Amino acid sequence: MINKQLILGILISFMCMHMAIAQSEIEQQIKELSTLKWQWMADKNADSLAVLFHDKAKFVHMGGTWGKDREVDIIRGGFIHYKKAKIHEVMVEVLNESTAILWNEITLVAVVGQNEVTNPFMVTEVYVKQNDNWKLADLTFSKLLVRE
Repeated sequence: MINKQLILGILISFMCMHMAIAQSEIEQQIKELSTLKWQWMADKNADSLAVLFHDKAKFVHMGGTWGKDREVDIIRGGFIHYKKAKIHEVMVEVLNESTAILWNEITLVAVVGQNEVTNPFMVTEVYVKQNDNWKLADLTFSKLLVRE
């Protein structure tokens, strides 16, 4: 006779393994989406970004905080041109099947107004799943101290 505890243990192991695989797949999706977002920003692809950004998204910059429409307009109009994000480190935390947080440590080359600037940032990105699509709900830039 098979031990009930053994069967229960095997079932729990399979469930945990399935959850770990699903979480790993979500982490990869979020990483790829974040990388694509940086490319769209560099290309000033405001239309693709408008689809990615959640309607209630917030964007926190060194110069202030605003919503989706203003961020899209800023990118479309070239008021901030995210020329190049050199990504040094990426970390993803999947909270559940519909919420994930990504942290990028980057060096960002941007043109703000007429000035090209380079800054080290830790960027926090919060993604939520809406109608089977991941949407960027928050993008926060935290300036890092320059390392020597």
